[in-house]
Amino acid sequence: MQTIFLQATSDGGMLPQLLMFGGIILVFYFFMIRPQQKKAKDQKKFRDELTKGMNVVTIGGLHGKLIGIENDIVVIEVDKGVRLTLEKSAISMEATVKVQ
Repeated sequence: MQTIFLQATSDGGMLPQLLMFGGIILVFYFFMIRPQQKKAKDQKKFRDELTKGMNVVTIGGLHGKLIGIENDIVVIEVDKGVRLTLEKSAISMEATVKVQ
């Protein structure tokens, strides 16, 4: 029984454990939190730079051409005469294929 207690003691103290915990936090920040913040910043910048006539894709996958922009509301034309009113946050990215 005494050998179990002797094995549980550590000579290094808490410093190695704190360094390991700090390293885990740094890895978590640089590989998970920071890229997510950068992506959100880029997405916000894209939405702020939307202009009429751009071909865009919504989060739901609809392709259309921006017809009107007013504050946080956008109007896209998905087909001739078919217009949808959406929140600006519903725009995902610029379309690579032009909508006719």
